[in-house]
Amino acid sequence: MPGPDDLEFPGVVRGQNFPGIPDVLPHEKVFPIQIGSELFRLSGASISSDAPSYFSQFFVRELQQNEGNGSVRTLYIDRDPVTFRDISIHLQGYYVQPRDSIHFVRLFADAQFYGLPRLISQLFEAEIFIEIGHKLFQIPRNIFSSPGDEPNYFSLGFGHFFSTPNDVFPGLEKTGLLRPPPVVPPSVPGRSGDVFSDLIYLLRGYPLHVRDDEHREALLRDCRYFHLRGLEQKLIRHNITFNLKRSRTEITLRLEDVRQSGISFTPDSSPSMGDPGAFASPQGGGWVSYSRPFVDETSHELVLEIGGESTRVDLRSMRADFHGQTKARVASLFQVVANKMNLPTTQPLGLIMMSGGANSQPPSPANTPLSEDMVRIRLTSEAHILVDGDAYYTTDRSDGAGESLDGEYEDQTMTGGAGPWSASGGLGGNSFISGGDGTNRAATPSSRSLAGSSPGTNPPAQQQQGATPIPRIDTSRPPPKKRKRRGSNGSEETEWIVRRGLWRLRVQPSSGARGGMEMVMVAVKLDALTGEFARNAKRDFLT
Repeated sequence: MPGPDDLEFPGVVRGQNFPGIPDVLPHEKVFPIQIGSELFRLSGASISSDAPSYFSQFFVRELQQNEGNGSVRTLYIDRDPVTFRDISIHLQGYYVQPRDSIHFVRLFADAQFYGLPRLISQLFEAEIFIEIGHKLFQIPRNIFSSPGDEPNYFSLGFGHFFSTPNDVFPGLEKTGLLRPPPVVPPSVPGRSGDVFSDLIYLLRGYPLHVRDDEHREALLRDCRYFHLRGLEQKLIRHNITFNLKRSRTEITLRLEDVRQSGISFTPDSSPSMGDPGAFASPQGGGWVSYSRPFVDETSHELVLEIGGESTRVDLRSMRADFHGQTKARVASLFQVVANKMNLPTTQPLGLIMMSGGANSQPPSPANTPLSEDMVRIRLTSEAHILVDGDAYYTTDRSDGAGESLDGEYEDQTMTGGAGPWSASGGLGGNSFISGGDGTNRAATPSSRSLAGSSPGTNPPAQQQQGATPIPRIDTSRPPPKKRKRRGSNGSEETEWIVRRGLWRLRVQPSSGARGGMEMVMVAVKLDALTGEFARNAKRDFLT
């Protein structure tokens, strides 16, 4: 019958050490440790599992001093026994999961104080516990794996506390240190916990409904605060579409959201006849493109939105002037495009140095190689333009191509015999046809289908069976007479104040005396005013 010494118990190996644990202390010997008012007894295997540490060094020294009898003193440490319970569980081979930010900080501080390298490394790789706006968050570190989202606030600003596993409490002199300094649990009380919850929701890959502009601005503001640049680019207001007529993708973006790293220049390929952007395109020209940093893999043709009533258009010279911060941003954009194209500066170097260097130059497009102080613009027949709230129609307009510079309004009421004329220059859905009784009625699909008939010919027989005769539309006649557009004060307008505008940016050889390349802003959509009357009409009362 086997004796007591021959029995085997699970997890106990007699006569040999535990595999995978260094031989720092005798694995089967029990060592007493008193933390505060509570006594703990840990085996040499447990203490050796996370060594070298304060415990292992103390008891190794004790064994060396008492080699004859093998007795050791009780190690007393004046620390929190509740926190040490979790540390003893870690030493016994269990995984310790921090419960909240306070528990996390206490574990980390005591792990550093006791010198437990394995526990320090485990806590360093654990989730981030932080309180934001009185709301506790437990953030996985791999949630910031997307391009542009790291380094961020948690790996930089938060890193003064959790620097690296080998350098905790950076800058603290540890020689003769009796205990670690008190550490306040990490918190950001000045930010919104609800907004940060939305950011975490987005970082996890879920789509978020942005309720309104204020909600979007709050999200963007906190993205910049926490340095989440990739997420910021996904949240900025933009629109990416494919323009079938131009056979290219376009991105609409506000001027203040344009970043230098996303700007590029796309030179012209062989222009096609159907390309509306191929107007007077000398070789060497092209369009400004943009791709959102960290997000877009390819570039799209840029459609730039400029708002804030900061653009003044001179209709005589066909040039635009900008006001305030918008002018500085336009100048910066032009300079970035010039740098991407490797264009030389147009100002003499001596003049720049006499004025204090390039950084001291006033923000103006004239200080870039691509423009004068007022930027050349172009209004094409494809542009959708509202002036004082009314539709404005024009042929292609520039300041040197020989085209007409007179923008004109279309009369809304047509005379008998003239075909309906819409904003697109052809038959439109809201056009009217003058009937025989002098009244206007909406054009029906059947009446619009007769536009291709020759004058004086009868419509097909199957279309003559209706009770109401369908008038013949003579499309061989030109559109009705247009009248000159006058400002809201009754005088002929010479300039517009553009409330909001969409522009394409084209770079082409300059036709002026300065030579080189020049930026041309091609209007896509404009909402313009001519005077104070029209501006005041759009004002809202505060109540």
